[in-house]
Amino acid sequence: MKAFTTLDGVVAPMDRANVDTDMIIPKQFLKSIKRSGFGPNLFDELRYLDEGQPGQDCSGRPLNPDFPLNFPRYAGASVLLARENFGCGSSREHAPWALEDYGFRCVIAPSFADIFFNNCFKNGVLPIVLPADVVDGLFKAVYDNEGYRLVVDLAEQKIRRPDGSEIGFEVDAFRKHCLLNGLDDIGLTLQDADAIAEFEQQWQKKSPWLFRAHSA
Repeated sequence: MKAFTTLDGVVAPMDRANVDTDMIIPKQFLKSIKRSGFGPNLFDELRYLDEGQPGQDCSGRPLNPDFPLNFPRYAGASVLLARENFGCGSSREHAPWALEDYGFRCVIAPSFADIFFNNCFKNGVLPIVLPADVVDGLFKAVYDNEGYRLVVDLAEQKIRRPDGSEIGFEVDAFRKHCLLNGLDDIGLTLQDADAIAEFEQQWQKKSPWLFRAHSA
């Protein structure tokens, strides 16, 4: 998993509440357990005018001209600004995979669905909860200023606006540690790889009969 330290990125708006995981990545695209390759189908039903199919080359599909991610002003955005209850619906981990694969490393919203919120941290995406009025102000700034950028500093737990003002945010200490160091569940386990190997060696010495059939 890629570490998250400081992000300086263009902000794109998803100005609707209760965006569920099927809207983030529709069910027909859940054909792989790899974490990559889902970006082209992020928000597929909103992003394109036709119905996409698994494995389809998206480069020639007709784009929805009214969908913000298709606006040139939001090209290359890495911060997604959303409304309340973002990520509701099913628990599919493909949702943060698709966001990260597209290029979003941070999602800011007044609230998130719990499972989606947890899955983000496990996949290198930082979900930030801010008061609704603060989010309203950010939406206004994004709409009023083309190329609007935010700097998200995880270590300091601060968001810096272009005018230098800052917004603090809360994050669980353990999740913060994992993101700063790029540690998902596998990475956390591998930190103790030497201790695990030593335990296995000692266990094999104490109970060799448990390993004979396996090694034969």
